[in-house]
Amino acid sequence: MKSNEVLLDAFGRIHETVAATLAGVDGGILTRRPAGNGNSIAWLIWHLGRVEDAQVASAAGLDQVWTSQGFADRFDLPLPVRDTGYGHTTDQVDAVNSPPELLLAYYDAVHQQTVDFLETLDDEDLDRIVDTRWDPPVTLGVRLVSTIADCLQHVGQAAYAKGLKRAEAGGR
Repeated sequence: MKSNEVLLDAFGRIHETVAATLAGVDGGILTRRPAGNGNSIAWLIWHLGRVEDAQVASAAGLDQVWTSQGFADRFDLPLPVRDTGYGHTTDQVDAVNSPPELLLAYYDAVHQQTVDFLETLDDEDLDRIVDTRWDPPVTLGVRLVSTIADCLQHVGQAAYAKGLKRAEAGGR
């Protein structure tokens, strides 16, 4: 198995879990914040999409799907266009109350751009330096693995939040 095939599998698992988490949810479940101040499913899915979009686009030398495919306009959030969610206040988390169809459409488009990029990679490409602001400088391989780790954590949190809501409703 080639390195890009492993990466494709990992990003594919994120995609599958995003779709499964958004399946059958309504606005009440999407925007519910565990314990009243945790991150909502809507925010978590939006944020992981923004993280993958920003990180992969930067490393690949591509435009972000968020702006290039008009998702910033479609979401119409009261946030700066380049915002990815880091350091959000409670009001900013609440502002992300988009419907599941839009969240999934955005993540589908991000995932497709990621797949298209990963399919072009050879093993040697993963050693390319993509960020010199760190010591040691960050390689493409490290950036992709850190993006996978971050996105898996957030989609797991979203799936957990969905399960909490279902447990409260008697397991339905």
